Amino acid sequence: MTSSGAPPGRRGPGATTDGDVLVRLRQARPTLPPAEARVADVVLTDVAAAVGATISELAARAGTSQATVVRFCRTVGYTGYAEFRIDLAQAASRRAVELERSGVAQGEINRTDGATDVVRKIAFHEARAIEETARLLDLDALESAVAAVARADRIDVYGVGSSGLTAQDLAQKLSRIGLVCLAPVDSHQQLQSAALHGSGSVAVAVSHTGRTVEPVQALTLARARGAATVAITNSPASPLAETADVVLTTAARETQFRSGALSSRIAQLAVVDFLFVRVAQRRFEATTAALAVTYDAVQQHRMDPGSR
Repeated sequence: MTSSGAPPGRRGPGATTDGDVLVRLRQARPTLPPAEARVADVVLTDVAAAVGATISELAARAGTSQATVVRFCRTVGYTGYAEFRIDLAQAASRRAVELERSGVAQGEINRTDGATDVVRKIAFHEARAIEETARLLDLDALESAVAAVARADRIDVYGVGSSGLTAQDLAQKLSRIGLVCLAPVDSHQQLQSAALHGSGSVAVAVSHTGRTVEPVQALTLARARGAATVAITNSPASPLAETADVVLTTAARETQFRSGALSSRIAQLAVVDFLFVRVAQRRFEATTAALAVTYDAVQQHRMDPGSR
């Protein structure tokens, strides 16, 4: 247990998720120094070209030095450029197979795509976001979050923008099975609610980048008041992750027409479902009873099957 009474399972600052190198690059990108960030951008923009590039060629394309490329490789978890390049080649090969299997000629949506191509590409990326999130999720961290939520006397969920919708979804699910859970929308209400936390309560914050001010502030305050804290984020080295006792990491990518607010949503909702179902399992009898009575409570608002 931490000094705040939080469960174990927290990933330390600067930690990256093991797995696909492209996922690791996207997660690390927001916290990289400017020169290393340019290397990441060059790689992510044209993976095939990066695979075929020497270290000097990659450095030139990023407008930086070979030494910076080596530091970049070490920052994202490799001993050097050779090891990084091998993993990158394997990831590129897997991605090509996935694209071919899905019938998607290329990953990005372009201005000439018709409705069929747009639907197919979005479906491909959203399915891939869920698959990668599930494959790379720290299950020990998930179980720590589940244990804390299942025994909490109150739960707050913080988020703004698209992540605020994810927060609302988690709060609705947990409330439905009898847990005391709120998802304040207004940032002042979030801080006011966070200030009332204590030991035995849990605060969950959702942010794709992990750098949005409001959830970071609310989670920091809740932790200072003694709450166990959980972060759902795409960036395990972000300020939000550093504030949390437990970090649940998503694996979502941005494309030209699908900003982080869109691409993160499906991965966040998957994590919410993983968390909710495991909590429901732990509270099986109470969950079953709560679902039954809440289902009955709203039946009067359902139209008869034969009505129009």
